[in-house]
Amino acid sequence: MQKLHILAIGVHPDDLELSAAGTLIKHARMGQAVGILDLTAGELGSRGTAELRLQEAQAAAKVMGMAVRECAHMADGFFANDEAHQRKLITYLRKYQPDIVIANAVADRHPDHGRAGKLIADACFLSGLRMIKTEYDGREQEAWRPKRVFHMIQDRFMEPTLVVDVTDTHETKMEAINCYGSQFHNPNANTSEPETYISKSGFLDAIEARSLLLGKRIGVKYGEGYVCENVPGISSLDQLLLPEMA
Repeated sequence: MQKLHILAIGVHPDDLELSAAGTLIKHARMGQAVGILDLTAGELGSRGTAELRLQEAQAAAKVMGMAVRECAHMADGFFANDEAHQRKLITYLRKYQPDIVIANAVADRHPDHGRAGKLIADACFLSGLRMIKTEYDGREQEAWRPKRVFHMIQDRFMEPTLVVDVTDTHETKMEAINCYGSQFHNPNANTSEPETYISKSGFLDAIEARSLLLGKRIGVKYGEGYVCENVPGISSLDQLLLPEMA
């Protein structure tokens, strides 16, 4: 068992790169153990293959400096927020014992995102109940509940609970996104594959624009926003001051 400080959980490979990579890179550079769990291999994607997506995901994880990246191999498009999927996810949560979980948006254009966001939040709570028994590698696992669950802002804009300054990691974030050559706009890509919502040339421009917008909200160049279902607490107002403002 490798304890992680942050476990980022996304339903599709590339979800986390698009909306949370700057934050993950920042914490990895701080020397914290950060990992990713993809719930599916994105096998229903119109471009590329599931095998290629997994290769691209590992390449992106290397760029971001992740300690681990796994795939739970749930069924893309057809997973459910039910007992079987909750128990499977609880096994991963207890395996890595993260203090913080970053999850899919609570609602979004792609129905998988909102369904996954709720599945992750429910599993994080249930993982703390000791009467729910799970095993890993032949041993019973201890109950574990993350201290915080932060939901990403994905395709549809949501008012953030908080915004992380990712100015210093934005360039590396874009490098990680570009590891998914099968998914995003690439003039040298196989033209026999169909154009999709995310392969259009303007899609990554929109990602850049959102980062600029969120950064402007807190007085920095680039930001990533998160929605927290419970109110984050602080020990003093000074904790809300960015270093250059303190």
